Amino acid sequence: MIHQMIFAAPKPGMTEQEFCDYWLDVHAVKFASKIPQIRKYKIDTRVPFGDGDGPPWKGVAEIWLENAEEELASLQTPEFLEGARADEPNWAAFWLTVALDTDAHVILEPPAHPTGAAVKMIRLVKRKEGVGREEFTQRSLGLYADLVGRVPGLRGYLQNHTSDALYAVGEAVLDCAHQLWFDDVESLTAALGSTEFQAAERELSSFVSKRYLHEMVVAEHWVVGPDPR
Repeated sequence: MIHQMIFAAPKPGMTEQEFCDYWLDVHAVKFASKIPQIRKYKIDTRVPFGDGDGPPWKGVAEIWLENAEEELASLQTPEFLEGARADEPNWAAFWLTVALDTDAHVILEPPAHPTGAAVKMIRLVKRKEGVGREEFTQRSLGLYADLVGRVPGLRGYLQNHTSDALYAVGEAVLDCAHQLWFDDVESLTAALGSTEFQAAERELSSFVSKRYLHEMVVAEHWVVGPDPR
């Protein structure tokens, strides 16, 4: 199954709260969720964390599709062309949108129904120059995954590796989206300060580019799911 992640930002003049409200209450309900090929659909909205605003994206759409054929079919439906796509300029700065088709690797099964205070950290990474995709995949899913799995307070962990198709005609913009679940912001803060997390960071820095590392802390909102339709 394809796990698609779409990173979106508000259009000029729209506040972050207006952007999130429109996405959740209008776009998701009236348009995106109507696309018949979508098996599951979740929206992640940014939770303020740390210094500054982080990357320009203020939310993430997570979409599950059965395969590439179903994905292509979804882009040709009236629900997409006349609905979701037509509605996009009403709320999103589409020129800032980044979409990744990924293959999900479960390191630690995330909670199906997180608590109300639960948060998720998304970390987007790009491998260092000279590190091939095979080496990147092996190191990500090997020692690095093992080290992250030891981080205290971690409730779930997925590595979403960019699908092969996005490398067919060139280099993909990003290689992997890491998703790490915690009970709340306090648990996440404690985890980032732990010796276990710092050990994982030293390993990560040896094969990914710090320049292209982006982080977001988000809250999850299921639109279709968590069970597939």
